[in-house]
Amino acid sequence: MKRSVFHFLSRINPVVIFLLVLSPGLLFTESAHAQLLKAGTGKSNITANSGNVHDSLFVKALVLKSKNNNLAMITLDAIAVGVIGDIPDDYVENIRKRLSEEYKINNVLVNASHNHYDGFLNGGGKLVDNVEEKTMQAVAKALKNFEAVKVGAGSGFENRISMNRRIKLKDGSVFTIRHANPNMPDDQVVGIGEIDPEIGILRIDRLDGTSKAVVYNFACHPYTGLPGKGVTAEFPGFASKEIEDNLGNGTMAFFLQGATGNITEILYKNVSDYRDCEPFGRMLGASTLKGFREIETAKTKQFSVISKTIELPLRQDISHHIEALEDQEQELLSSLRSTSLNMKTFIPLYIKYALSPDYPSYYSYRYLQEEKEGIEGLKTVDKENKRNIDKYLRNMRAMDKLAQIQENKAFLIIKQAEIEKTNKKTISTEIGGIRIGDFVLVTFPGEPFARVGLNIKEKSPYKHTFLAGYSNGYMHYAPTSDSYKEWGYEIMNCIFAPEWQSIYEQEIQKIIQKL
Repeated sequence: MKRSVFHFLSRINPVVIFLLVLSPGLLFTESAHAQLLKAGTGKSNITANSGNVHDSLFVKALVLKSKNNNLAMITLDAIAVGVIGDIPDDYVENIRKRLSEEYKINNVLVNASHNHYDGFLNGGGKLVDNVEEKTMQAVAKALKNFEAVKVGAGSGFENRISMNRRIKLKDGSVFTIRHANPNMPDDQVVGIGEIDPEIGILRIDRLDGTSKAVVYNFACHPYTGLPGKGVTAEFPGFASKEIEDNLGNGTMAFFLQGATGNITEILYKNVSDYRDCEPFGRMLGASTLKGFREIETAKTKQFSVISKTIELPLRQDISHHIEALEDQEQELLSSLRSTSLNMKTFIPLYIKYALSPDYPSYYSYRYLQEEKEGIEGLKTVDKENKRNIDKYLRNMRAMDKLAQIQENKAFLIIKQAEIEKTNKKTISTEIGGIRIGDFVLVTFPGEPFARVGLNIKEKSPYKHTFLAGYSNGYMHYAPTSDSYKEWGYEIMNCIFAPEWQSIYEQEIQKIIQKL
């Protein structure tokens, strides 16, 4: 044995022997680095060259690998992963197969920012046809700058750009702020719901301390757009640019959409000025950077991924809701009878009676003259006009409600057809969890309400736990169980039965415990 070792050493270059004796630590450097978490980043432009484009849309890939695990985290500046928009329904399945076959990557998270300005609002066609190929190119780029990294988890705070879009009314119901629905009268509004202002942040640094990637999770619908209404990555795109420009070093920012089913940008229905999402993005970027700079990074071997499919119950009450809406519809239509005014006569009368409620038909002295003479001519005219004005105003409110009913009925009919097509009472739903150091991320393939994300955070044993909706598929809205009785757009556009929430939250906690 000794002779064989001596024989081996005698054949090594003397310079190499000298270096090994002088620096024995070199023997272990590569081995130690092999144990560390490694990361690579890449992106591809997925914007079609089709006219009005303000800023580019991207698919980004963050590839992570440890000794025993790997993950491709893919983010898209798109409205959804399949079902609606331009991303094909088989996109995730195809990407998973190709990543497994070509790169031995076994875990894939695909998250859409839910960007409504990827062309979705204009009928689509604003993304390139080969998004799948562009995604594979982004992964290939990431693998070319693969290196050992340090990671850290933390959070930021931003409450200036979002609000709960479900407005509470005096009658106990809710209406949702949407362009497709007229807002309810101010005197009917009694409150608004909660938001989640936390920004979940994963900081990834190179071993020399320079930043390599930032993963940030935030909940808000991106659908305000820009003055020119061109294609844009919306506020997530501007936030990512703010982060990348400030950090430099080729840092890549990855936005993960959160539990934003009932969260909107605050100026979504602004009609007094142009709508502009860029300031919102700049604010989110700055707030993310503030949280980022408070995070310390360290080497870690903690990297785990869990994915499972659960069964969630489908609604069985849609027919009842449709019938209730039709009853309301008939009642409102009947209320329109016996209307004297039209728009031409209503507007001048309304202005006149609003300007001078006490003396609308003439100057006050004529009213005084009639009162002195015991005549009630003008008062009689005013009484009839006010009655007709009130009737017309009630008709206008009825019209607003009828518009909402038509919208709600349309979505309920669509959802009923989707449920009937499955011929099942449950639907298979992919959920998952990822732990990278102290950063914990769980997923859902739809639009969960903010409270769902908050519940998961509150019950998790890990301080830095976050929820990414719109992940690995799209299943529309996922309201909290107590919101079904309040109605609103999200309830009409939902296939899940109310029990989905408790099942999902329980299953997610099991996953978190195993990470």
